[in-house]
Amino acid sequence: MNRFLTYLLLFAFLVSINLSAQDTLRISYYDFIDKALQNSGQVKYIENKIDMAENRVEQAKDQRFLPSLNYRSEHALVPGVSSPNGFDEESIYLDPDAINDWDKFGLFTRFRITGVQPVFTWGAINKAIDAARLGVQASVQEVEASKFDLEVRLFELYHSYILALEIERLLKDAEDKIAQIERGLEDFEEENPEEFDESELFKFRIFKSQFGIQQAEVEQSLNFVKETWKYALRNDEGIIYEPEIRFLEPFDFSLSELFFYQESALNNRAEIRGLEYGEQALLTYISSLKSQNLPGLFFGFTTTFASTPVRPRQPNPFINTPENTFNTAVGFTIRQNLNFFQANTSLERSKIEMRKMSDLKEAASDGVILEVNEAYKNASIAEVKVDKTDEALVTAKEWLRMEQLDYDFGIGEVKDLIDAMKTELELRLKEKEYIFEFNSAVAKLNKSAGLPLMSQ
Repeated sequence: MNRFLTYLLLFAFLVSINLSAQDTLRISYYDFIDKALQNSGQVKYIENKIDMAENRVEQAKDQRFLPSLNYRSEHALVPGVSSPNGFDEESIYLDPDAINDWDKFGLFTRFRITGVQPVFTWGAINKAIDAARLGVQASVQEVEASKFDLEVRLFELYHSYILALEIERLLKDAEDKIAQIERGLEDFEEENPEEFDESELFKFRIFKSQFGIQQAEVEQSLNFVKETWKYALRNDEGIIYEPEIRFLEPFDFSLSELFFYQESALNNRAEIRGLEYGEQALLTYISSLKSQNLPGLFFGFTTTFASTPVRPRQPNPFINTPENTFNTAVGFTIRQNLNFFQANTSLERSKIEMRKMSDLKEAASDGVILEVNEAYKNASIAEVKVDKTDEALVTAKEWLRMEQLDYDFGIGEVKDLIDAMKTELELRLKEKEYIFEFNSAVAKLNKSAGLPLMSQ
């Protein structure tokens, strides 16, 4: 029994290990972006703008066929009618003494259907549809711009995880070196107490405490990134996602001339394209308004049916008997809006909106150019930081190697070794931070130019 229980516990332990391994999944950058965008409440909210714009297209299309079609029914209790002079039902309207018969009540029911169909409107309806379709394109570009802004933040979030893992590895490596130096100091103090300089020990302890602060910062940063990832990916199934890329490397990127990014921004930025579509939509809508102010030809029809059993139906066509009737009328009509002042005011308002849209496009273009210039400057500086830090790190590694050899041979001082190790560690950390800064600057430059974030 004990052996069976042991095997059962061992099997459960192995299964739990396998399940925990399955719960951790490495995810690529593009899969991370797609999943985060799908789960984003912000994206879902802004995509409603497209649905609203498409709904306006359908509303404009609905004006083509029977834009006015109404149905109305009327119901009431009414008294009958009697002829004291004995006139029959078909001639009762000739009896001047005819009265309501309150002893008999009947249900009065009347149905009415009316409709209007445009025949010729100078293209006003089709122009309104075209304007609505252009509005859809403007909304699509607006949504794309918002999603692109969010993608930049997700780009930094994805690479922040990689940066945190890199720094965590660097600090663990440095921790081993610190432990090695600490053991060396302790051995030197035991073997040569008269030559041991306690000030060096104090300096080392200060450095070790400062190093502990860095470790705590990295640990908290990593926890923050993990929680942010968990929220962004909505991993309700308990899956722990990690970046597929484990090492942070600078993009193989060659910076082009500034005018290339400026021209690309004006041609490719979704904000600019959206304003262009909006400008075209307003221009088309103004044309539709002008057509609406012209006389239009319409086809109309109306049908009325009424029935009241307690009231006789009079066959004379000159006698109106609304309680019992059935008639249909069809015909053509010309409609003209005679409120010219109101129509002109509405047209002027649309023209003002047109000028406003044109000014907004110009202002947006100015803002885009300034954004490109700023992003280009940041990318240029970040590129220099990466190159120069790499050069300094090569020198720092040579210095640390020399100090380590001198210390091992007993001819070096611990102060110099600590300084070399501290400098080398700081430069290694700076290198990773500058790589992250450079990659982010490149992504923001591409974003400002309307290019894919990771284009080379």
